[in-house]
Amino acid sequence: MLFSPNRRQFGAALLALAAVAIAGKSQAGTLDDVKKKGVVVIGIQGDNPPWGYVDSSGKQDGIDADMGRAFADYLGVKAEFVPLAVANRIPALTTGRVDILFATMAMLPERAKAVQYSKPYVANEITLVAAQATPINSNADMAKFVIGVPRSSTQDTQVTNNAPAGTEIRRFDDDAATIQALLSGQVQAVGANSFYPQRLNAAKPELGFEPKLHFTALYNGACTRLGDKEWNETANKFIDQIKSNGKLASFYAKWMKAPVPIFPDSVPGVPFTVQ
Repeated sequence: MLFSPNRRQFGAALLALAAVAIAGKSQAGTLDDVKKKGVVVIGIQGDNPPWGYVDSSGKQDGIDADMGRAFADYLGVKAEFVPLAVANRIPALTTGRVDILFATMAMLPERAKAVQYSKPYVANEITLVAAQATPINSNADMAKFVIGVPRSSTQDTQVTNNAPAGTEIRRFDDDAATIQALLSGQVQAVGANSFYPQRLNAAKPELGFEPKLHFTALYNGACTRLGDKEWNETANKFIDQIKSNGKLASFYAKWMKAPVPIFPDSVPGVPFTVQ
């Protein structure tokens, strides 16, 4: 079911108000508290390689895990990771369950009403992916198929905004469940990030999964609580440092197999600093 712009805007406003109200009651610590405790608690995805995932040994891995560990080193503390479902990322931050998010957080104006973004540190592309034989060449073609998305994700937003009225959109708890839904035939296409084709083709190479529609290019940032200038400034100084000392380039070479892109100085509706 598609929502009208007014309903989407109303929902975003409610999300922002709830986040502010909850943040006021949170027990989240200051940077000094974190340093005294010796641990920074980092919210991350647990099922979305190569962004953030738990490997076969139970270790948190991926580019966001490397970012989180580097941030902990920057603070002089240990990193403690909390794997989060897509829809639980912002609530975990605003309620103080985690100190910061390195969690594939695409920069969106609606989210910026609930959390404070840092400068961007990674780029992503949102597409519609299906098997090579699936005839999808335009937004209108989506109405002929069942489309899967991770609930409350950027893919969810892009598919919902671009699919024709009446398109059946099935929402799953996370990226892994969305990918499995396509592999098992529950859906015929999925809203995807840059790495879905790689994961899908590793499972069923004979189907030749590929991007059918390109929705948008996005940038991800670390997220801290609204109005917390100290955390935001620290996150931005950390990102500036790893850009200048080559550490981000090493993460990109390891996980993205590409050079670090040129990041924008601003994203409409998404401030990088506390206003």
